[in-house]
Amino acid sequence: MDDLPPLTALRAFDAAGRLSSITGAAEELFVSPPAISRQIRILEEALGVRLFDRNHRSVTLTPEGASYHAEVAKLFAGLRRATRDLIVQEKRGRIFNIWAPHTIAMRWLLPRLASLHQQYPEFDVRLHTSLVKLQDFAHSDIDAGIFLGKQEGSGLIYHKIMRNEIAPVCTPDIAKRLRRPEDLTSEKLLHTHARPDDWKCWLQAAKVSQVDAGSGLRYESSALAYEAALGGYGVVIGQREMIETELADGRLVAPFDFWIDRGDFTYYFAIPETPDRRLSQATMAFRQWVESFATD
Repeated sequence: MDDLPPLTALRAFDAAGRLSSITGAAEELFVSPPAISRQIRILEEALGVRLFDRNHRSVTLTPEGASYHAEVAKLFAGLRRATRDLIVQEKRGRIFNIWAPHTIAMRWLLPRLASLHQQYPEFDVRLHTSLVKLQDFAHSDIDAGIFLGKQEGSGLIYHKIMRNEIAPVCTPDIAKRLRRPEDLTSEKLLHTHARPDDWKCWLQAAKVSQVDAGSGLRYESSALAYEAALGGYGVVIGQREMIETELADGRLVAPFDFWIDRGDFTYYFAIPETPDRRLSQATMAFRQWVESFATD
C-alpha cells in the first residue's frame, strides 16, 4: 500500500495553509477556488483528519493541520530548492568565467575565442579583465584565470600556455636608426608596470651596459605601451606572441632580431586546486582548449 497522500491535494493544502486562503491558493496554482476546496476535502478524507476550520472569507489550520502543514511545507521547500539548484547547476555548468590581464585578453585570448565557440557552441564564455589582479577565487564567480608568472602557495594549478619571448620592437622609421643595441641610448624606452624588468633582462642578455634600463616612459599595461610604440613614441620590449599581427604586417619590427625567452616567467592558465570545488563542464572544456595552444 502506498502511504503517500494524493500529491495534487498536497499542493493545494500547502498553498492554502501558507496563505490562509482558498482564493489565494487558487490564484497561485492557476485553478478555481472550488478546485482547491475539492482537493483539500480529498486529502482530509484520505487522512481521516480535519485540516482546516472554514470561515466566511478565510480558512484556518486546525492544530493537527498546522502540525502536518509544517512538515509538508518543509518538504515542498526542499523540493523547490533541489529543483532550483539543479536548473542553476545545469545552466552554471555551461557558463565559464575567466579573468585575464587586459593585454593578453585583447591580444591573445579574444582573437582565439572564435575557435572555442566553433568547437563548443553550447558554452558561454564570459571574459573579465581589469588592471587589478584577481586575488581570490573563493569569493567570486571566476572559474579560472590567466596570470603572468606563478605564485607559490596560491592554491592554484598552473598550466603554461606560451613562451615569453621578448625583444625590443619599434616602427620601421625608428628601426632605421638602430644598427646595434648600443644605439638605444638615443631612443626613448617604453616600459609597462606589469613587466618592469624586461628591459634589464634583455640588455643583460645582449651584453649592453651603456643603456639605462630604467629610463623612458611607463604605461599601466603592455597594450598601452604597444600603442605608444605603434605611434612612434619610442622602443618597447615586445612579447612575440602578443604582437604577431604587427610583426607580420610590418607595423612593428625587431631591429636586432635578438629574442630571449624568460622561461618560467610567462603566462599560465590557472584553476583552483581546492578538492571540494567541482570543475564545470565548461571549465574542463576551456582547459583542454587553452592547453592546445601551449608551447614547451
